Amino acid sequence: MASVKTSSNYPEGGKHMRYKSNCCSLSQVKAGKRVRIRCHHAQGAVRQRLLDLGFVPKSEIFVIRRAPLGDPIQCRVSNYCVTLRQAEADLIEVESQV
Repeated sequence: MASVKTSSNYPEGGKHMRYKSNCCSLSQVKAGKRVRIRCHHAQGAVRQRLLDLGFVPKSEIFVIRRAPLGDPIQCRVSNYCVTLRQAEADLIEVESQV
């Protein structure tokens, strides 16, 4: 059986990470919800790109809408909109606003 290689920018397991009860990945957040970033699971160039776009820990994200098939996701970060791929959103751990 051949093993499947993943990019070094994405950790093994991607979507199947375990989170605390009020935490999930950004890709699981429904449109119209506001969340706060806890941490990144991305590495290398993908991590740097997300940080440059404003996806820094403790920043507030508003999910504006999702494409009909779920990919991509449009989010509001600070005062601008950013569209992320599903794979990138999987790497951002968020917590719900209370």
